[in-house]
Amino acid sequence: MRLTSDGSDAAAERQRPDGPRRVAVLSVHTSPLAQPGTGDAGGMNVYVLQTALQLARRGVEVEIFTRATSSADAPTVAVAPGVLVRNVVAGPFEGLDKYDLPTQLCAFTAGVLRAEATHEPGYYDVVHSHYWLSGQVGWLARDRWAVPLVHTAHTLAAVKNAALAEGDAPEPPLRAVGEQQVVDEADRLIVNTEHEAQQLVSLHHADRSRIDVVHPGVDLELFTPGDRRAARAALGLAADEQVVAFVGRIQPLKAPDVLLRAAAKLLRTRGAKGSKLRVLVAGGPSGSGLAEPETLVRLADELGITDRVTFLPPQSRAQLVNVYRAADLVAVPSYSESFGLVAIEAQACGTPVAAAAVGGLPVAVRDGITGALVHGHDIDDWAAAIDDVLQRDPVALSRAAVAHADGFSWAHTVDALLDSYTLAMGDYRARHARPPMRRSGRRFSMRRGVRA
Repeated sequence: MRLTSDGSDAAAERQRPDGPRRVAVLSVHTSPLAQPGTGDAGGMNVYVLQTALQLARRGVEVEIFTRATSSADAPTVAVAPGVLVRNVVAGPFEGLDKYDLPTQLCAFTAGVLRAEATHEPGYYDVVHSHYWLSGQVGWLARDRWAVPLVHTAHTLAAVKNAALAEGDAPEPPLRAVGEQQVVDEADRLIVNTEHEAQQLVSLHHADRSRIDVVHPGVDLELFTPGDRRAARAALGLAADEQVVAFVGRIQPLKAPDVLLRAAAKLLRTRGAKGSKLRVLVAGGPSGSGLAEPETLVRLADELGITDRVTFLPPQSRAQLVNVYRAADLVAVPSYSESFGLVAIEAQACGTPVAAAAVGGLPVAVRDGITGALVHGHDIDDWAAAIDDVLQRDPVALSRAAVAHADGFSWAHTVDALLDSYTLAMGDYRARHARPPMRRSGRRFSMRRGVRA
């Protein structure tokens, strides 16, 4: 049974008496209020915002610190009761991407510490940092505030560099060093899958006992099956076409070019049947390689399939529902993906998925049941996988996809996060407990080093 979007399931609503009252969430390089599918905004934005909303519904206040990117950004934005976004001024508002941000971490950290200084000591119970840049800030905040640091990497430089797309730039050594520092310092580490936990252990020598596996979720009230014809009409698509959709940032890592090349092959080999195939691309530019959508437009022209490709700008969460419902298949051909929220969102709408067998996608997609997993990025393999899924029973695939997605919800994600927070708090208190010392009949405080 699906949980309601406000987490009304009685078990999910209960508040842990030993859990946090307030959580400081750090998201330096991208705001949870940014539009996913463009720039550096993607699944992490969705994760940060949706978990914050769910935590607030459990009575846990959340303050999200992110870098202001416009002079028009208000210093604070009340997103919902119990969820506050703080836009910290650190460096120029525009013209910086995440590779420039290490130079601004000092300024950002100062803004975070100043905000906390307006409260009484002990205001926050936990710091949760997202991505390595935030982990660097969280490391200092943890020490200054005397609270545990919980960290989610989302992606790792070593993993991305081991699976680079052609023409993509490797992650710099600075990032790998920074990630190692955060792994060493964090009180607990959150990962999306067991595979990611193994990567942290093998690549960064993380202590497995400090790692918690927490699957991301999906809004099961928003992403639901619906009328395909109505969705296509809303997007200006023909009712009788076979639509294969790509949703996400247009960058080499996400490999939208693989989908276009596979579609071109299918259009050549399927003859008249292939003329009904349409590729739908919904997303905007990112910061490297195939940065401009025009690059993908030019590729479609070079492949001779311009008339079979429809480009849409980044879509809001509500608009994405129509994209998923309109599609016969959603393709996720990424070279690296820590989980793949797009895959779960599509399946929640009853749409099967063809995904690369990388990262967390083998957890997000049930191979042969809710779609297909493709090993590697060979165009022939992708064309065959897409063709196979499109020829299978759509009703059976849709039912299986919805049933699989039902196992993922933000309420379940936050259940696991609260367990991790509570464990981090308990462990931190136990490690830092300092019993009073007695000398000559007088009691000394170990914390301040003065006589009581």
